[in-house]
Amino acid sequence: MTRFILRRLAEFIPVTFLIITFTFFLVRLVPGGPFDSEKQVAPEAKKRIEAFYRLDRPLLTQYTDYLKGVMCLDLGPSFKQPIRTVRQWIAIRLPVSIELGVYALGFALLLGLGAGLLAAYRPNSWLDHAPMGLAMTGICVPNFVLGPLLVLVFALWLDWVPVSGWRIPSAKILPSITLGAAYAAYIARLTRGGMMEILSQDFIRTARAKGLGEAAVVLKHGLRGGIQPVTAFLGPAAAGLLTGSFAVETIFQVPGLGREFVQAAFNRDYTMISGTVLVYALLVMLLNLVADVAIAWLDPRIRNQ
Repeated sequence: MTRFILRRLAEFIPVTFLIITFTFFLVRLVPGGPFDSEKQVAPEAKKRIEAFYRLDRPLLTQYTDYLKGVMCLDLGPSFKQPIRTVRQWIAIRLPVSIELGVYALGFALLLGLGAGLLAAYRPNSWLDHAPMGLAMTGICVPNFVLGPLLVLVFALWLDWVPVSGWRIPSAKILPSITLGAAYAAYIARLTRGGMMEILSQDFIRTARAKGLGEAAVVLKHGLRGGIQPVTAFLGPAAAGLLTGSFAVETIFQVPGLGREFVQAAFNRDYTMISGTVLVYALLVMLLNLVADVAIAWLDPRIRNQ
């Protein structure tokens, strides 16, 4: 297992280098710059601003300077919010996005696993068709459509929760449901498929023949093998929950890193965009590694490959 983890960690270095490189050059190829939208700025003043942020240097020089800064954990200043550096802004915004992702993942797992187990235990019955029909609905409705619908019903019509914000617990309900609904649907379908395959195996018949109760057969003997597809999906799902929070955080005015990234993209804030992409990429790789380790723990054949 240790060799398996070290091999996966070694892959982080070239992938991270490529992400930094592509992001650095791509954001600068987009028309416009961080100071092009400033009003009433004289050309001389603009040149002084660009010289202050070292944007007047050759592009390769800027790139090598940025790489040196990243190696020292310095992501540079924010061009549009200079009161803090990019690293400081990420330290403030990232915990909010992680908290939202944890709530959404918990909702997705609770609803998805429950619906999938119920459907697998009673296939081709109403307990199967009803949750799977809802799962298909959850997959088909994107979060930027589901979010406003939930706000309309539960915030404006029923007045149960706030329309937006993040300060009070009730304000976190709708963003978490909006972000986790689609993943709950995927988890439900994966759980149903995995459990139906496991429950038809010979060792399950043997366990039932020994007189074990259905709860012990399903939860103790069947669940470990049945949730392997879900475990494999959790790495990309957790990554998707973080990156998918861009739209959700914007809709519900959640002060997370996703919303900060959207604002940085509109403002052409090069350093904020690059720093946010780098942090998200590292989180995605880390979450995928955790998922791979969990799968290898469940199935020793994988870690011995």
